[in-house]
Amino acid sequence: MTDERAAASDLSFDDWVGARVPALMRFAYLVTGSQLAAEDAVQSALTRACEKWSRVRRTRDPDAYVRRMVVNAHVSAWRRSGRRELAVAEVRDAATADPAEGIATGDAVWRVCGTLPPQQRAAVVLRYYEDLEYAEIADVLGVAQATVRSHVHRALAAMRAELQMEDGDD
Repeated sequence: MTDERAAASDLSFDDWVGARVPALMRFAYLVTGSQLAAEDAVQSALTRACEKWSRVRRTRDPDAYVRRMVVNAHVSAWRRSGRRELAVAEVRDAATADPAEGIATGDAVWRVCGTLPPQQRAAVVLRYYEDLEYAEIADVLGVAQATVRSHVHRALAAMRAELQMEDGDD
């Protein structure tokens, strides 16, 4: 029996975990590519390793055995989900949002935007769809910043009035 194996077989599960968790977390992060997925995989593997500690500690290399459990836990979680999960900055409440209403509103806004004079339409598109600042828009259009602000203000007022009139007609 090697010294490492003898040392691992003498350790309690809590002592072994205390010494190995940082290395397991680094390993799991490299395997999963996500801190949350790494934490889940390590937790799952350690839960199973605790249940089987008397057998795990007698293996040739308990570290390798538990690392394999981490990989298996991650693969199992990935298979259960059926696809990879992606983190998003903001979760929208899908239950209250009607997709048809959003499409209809977007269509109405674009239709009204199309009726604006060319300079106002360009200013609105550059400001709200291209997310440019007023100074950048002024450079693109070759006018003063005050003119851009005026175009945007007048365009939004005209669009609001037209959309309110359409809502009143319905």
